[in-house]
Amino acid sequence: MLEYIHKLHYREKYRDDYLIERDPIYRDRLLWRAQSFRHLVHLLPSQSILEIGSGIGLFTNSLLEISKGKNPITALTFNSEAQFSNKAVPGLKFISAVNLKDELDSKTFDYIVGIDMLDKSYSDWLMHRVYDLLNPGGQFLFYESNPWNLFLKFRRLVSNLIGNKDQRQLLNQADLNSLISEAGFIRVFSLYNDFVYSPLSKSLIWLLRNLSIILENTPVIRNFSGSILIHAQKPPITKRLPNISLAEHKKFNSSVSVVIPCYNEEKNIEVIIKDLEILYGNYIYEIIPVDDNSTDNSRNILERLAKTNHIIKPIFRTPPGGVGRALIEGYKKVEAEYTLSLDCDFHQLLPEITDIFDAASNGYDIVIGSRFSRHSVLLNYPLNKIIANRGFHLIAQILFKRGFRDLTNNLKLIRSSILKDLDLQQNDFSINAEIGLRCLLSGHPYIEVPISWINRDRDMGVSSFRLMEVGLNYWNVLFRLWKEQKF
Repeated sequence: MLEYIHKLHYREKYRDDYLIERDPIYRDRLLWRAQSFRHLVHLLPSQSILEIGSGIGLFTNSLLEISKGKNPITALTFNSEAQFSNKAVPGLKFISAVNLKDELDSKTFDYIVGIDMLDKSYSDWLMHRVYDLLNPGGQFLFYESNPWNLFLKFRRLVSNLIGNKDQRQLLNQADLNSLISEAGFIRVFSLYNDFVYSPLSKSLIWLLRNLSIILENTPVIRNFSGSILIHAQKPPITKRLPNISLAEHKKFNSSVSVVIPCYNEEKNIEVIIKDLEILYGNYIYEIIPVDDNSTDNSRNILERLAKTNHIIKPIFRTPPGGVGRALIEGYKKVEAEYTLSLDCDFHQLLPEITDIFDAASNGYDIVIGSRFSRHSVLLNYPLNKIIANRGFHLIAQILFKRGFRDLTNNLKLIRSSILKDLDLQQNDFSINAEIGLRCLLSGHPYIEVPISWINRDRDMGVSSFRLMEVGLNYWNVLFRLWKEQKF
């Protein structure tokens, strides 16, 4: 046991020394990783967090920032002499461990996080301790150095030659997956992540931060990333949200119409409606699901829900179909001051919509959820869609001489009076680009806020989004609006 504690202490100190001495953007990097944790688990207030290997509290500070003081955090260090500058923060507790379980007084947690703490020599023991410390349904997220990173291989070679050997025994992705599955975890999910690593200059940082999303999702190349993100859950899977309201801004009470286009969404539509009511019920004036000629049981579900809840006001369309037609028809029916639009499969990221309402409370009439902001989390996204999206936005930025990152996502909160004046014309998915660009050109205050897009399976399955066909319509929208503005 003591041997493991000493090795954990070494890993902790090695990581902190490296971050401070060699990583010029470690604060940004740790904040990004904290945001990744928040988005991956869809963190809710009061849920408890244990950080394993907190060291001197570098990552702890980032966890405090993203949790906004709403989550109890326990920071566990294996350095009995560690000094902390934030001991007095409410809800934060530091523990110096000698025996991992005894020191925590048999407590359990909703989430466990760690950075560079898994080592071949003790990882099996540590993962079983993590399993014991999690509540049923609890999740963990670790960031581990990628042993296939070419720069890391070179640095370790030089260190060995000068007699300063790196004693860490790093695990590759296959080893991590096997280790965590054998410990009893389910929904094991690991990805190569982060191409912003040393040697770094200011210009190189900018370039790599913009390229990293593409490289992380490019086959073969992604294997040489700087780190491996690994996430898993203790059984059983928790399927329902706790009964927690996130409606904190009184100005939005009964002031939001929610428009949800849906096509064959019998698995999602009831879930997202009920979760919206749990988390944002005080805000919601009406929910308008727009059924776009579904052939499954969606219509029956919506009719049943509408009979028992007067705020649910479904629209049942007749052919021809199309997301654009569904959204336009839904927008015509809204009666509240604000309109929130989102897709049925956004139910997992509902906790993140608090950021959208926070931004609107600060005076923005238009708030757009961005998958490509600096602190967004975009994992396992199809490479062809990334290239098409970034190319579209690059040309749009040049044509309109504006700075923005992602206007084409259907997660938007817009003052309804603005929305009704947009003169929307697109019938398919390209309406998302038309709405975003028309909002940009409207002159009203707008802002993008980071959101997550996470796919847990490399097989993307069947999508109703036809890239080639719809892509042409995106470009038609772009140049039509440019001509309108120019001439």
